[in-house]
Amino acid sequence: MNEHDENEHKEKAWAIFTHLCERYGTPLFTGCDEPLETLLGTILSANTNDSNSGRAFDQLKAAFDGDWDAVRTAPLDTIKQAIWPAGMYNQKAPAIVGALEGILRTRGDYDLHFLADLPMDEALVYLTALRGVGFKTASIVLLFCFGGAAFPVDTHIQRISQRTGISGRKATPDKIRLLWQALLPPEHYYPLHINLISHGRRVCRAQQPRCEVCPLQTVCDYYQDAGAWAADAGAT
Repeated sequence: MNEHDENEHKEKAWAIFTHLCERYGTPLFTGCDEPLETLLGTILSANTNDSNSGRAFDQLKAAFDGDWDAVRTAPLDTIKQAIWPAGMYNQKAPAIVGALEGILRTRGDYDLHFLADLPMDEALVYLTALRGVGFKTASIVLLFCFGGAAFPVDTHIQRISQRTGISGRKATPDKIRLLWQALLPPEHYYPLHINLISHGRRVCRAQQPRCEVCPLQTVCDYYQDAGAWAADAGAT
């Protein structure tokens, strides 16, 4: 990307950030009380909706009275039964146990507040070394609990980034993450992440996007039939 294209991308990124804040407000970072609970809740949230993953987490916590050591040592079938609303319990139950085992082994307890004092790269390395914790899960914990300079990309963010032309039409979540992190300063990651997800759910939907009411019309390649979305352009 040459300097001119880079500047255009930065202008587009700022425009997207601004328009979404005008439409949805600017979410304020509040942090979280228990990073471990955010981690486990995020593991449960994979490939399901917020309602089901939240119900699964509540059932898991209630079944063991919030005793994470009891979860770690429990039979997998007992954990699976508790988290069944989240689906994929055959994968998620051992992932939860593996994460708890890794944290206890390396820290001696289940307190993840120490991550706030680590450089972002080191915190990501620590979390992604845990069984069942990928980059997206680790980024969510660091962004939502500590306001870290991490930008997790879900399907809504991926779709909007591709349609607006921030990325190519086939760009991966990792590519899109790197693009946004290069285009905007870290203090904007949290409100941008929240607002992009809100926009993806309400307007820029996967099927039948509501382009007629979208505040991003002036900067959206998909709406304008421009860039990689032009009729004579290939999917890049």
